[in-house]
Amino acid sequence: MNIKQYLDSTYLKTATQAGLSEVENAIVAKKFIQEAIDEHFKLIMIRSDMVSTAKKMIVDANSNLQIGTVIDFPEGKSSVDEKIAEAIQAIEDGADDLDFVCNYEAFKNGDVDLVKDEVLKCTLLGLENNKVVKWIIEVAALDDKQIIQLSALIKNSVISNFTEESYQSVFVKSSTGFYKTEDNLPNGATIPTIIMMLENASPLPVKAAGGVRTYEEAVEMIRLGVKRIGTSGAKAIANGQNSQTDY
Repeated sequence: MNIKQYLDSTYLKTATQAGLSEVENAIVAKKFIQEAIDEHFKLIMIRSDMVSTAKKMIVDANSNLQIGTVIDFPEGKSSVDEKIAEAIQAIEDGADDLDFVCNYEAFKNGDVDLVKDEVLKCTLLGLENNKVVKWIIEVAALDDKQIIQLSALIKNSVISNFTEESYQSVFVKSSTGFYKTEDNLPNGATIPTIIMMLENASPLPVKAAGGVRTYEEAVEMIRLGVKRIGTSGAKAIANGQNSQTDY
């Protein structure tokens, strides 16, 4: 198993979250990009303001590394038009993967039509531009029934509106890695939540993000059936070490 081809090396902290200046935080992001190039990871997942920088570094290195960025991160509460505008800019800057945060609060409040609308329109934009689209459902904010229902909603929307060839380009993704839980409960991918997602999102692929911190955990997720793993400790995991990172 080439585990590196499952790993989306991730750096999504703002300067404030990292306790750094904007310049210092950009330097950290560039180190993650360079590491992903050097280690031959599948993809670097970064905030949108670093996409054009990553694109230049990848071209200069003649690397096959792909670029992912997050849209409407981390709360997912923006309008569909705002999500689309942000995604268009990311596409223009050179992003390959667009990881949209689903409006999970609207879903929890019963506004299913709003969620269906954003899934349809944003997925269409990504697929028309030959991008991979991922929908972050934020499992730590949902109960088991809601995880099942939201995974199925995304699946059904894609199956109803797009061709079978496009299914593998639309993921259901577990977490932002930034959701604040009570009592130190997990805020990302766990075995039970990933199993629920796999069972209810299929034939769409699933990405496990947040909480995968060891090689063994990553292998277990892959054996369950996930196609991507998002982690800020990709190098440590790939080298069989425990990641000390927090998402």
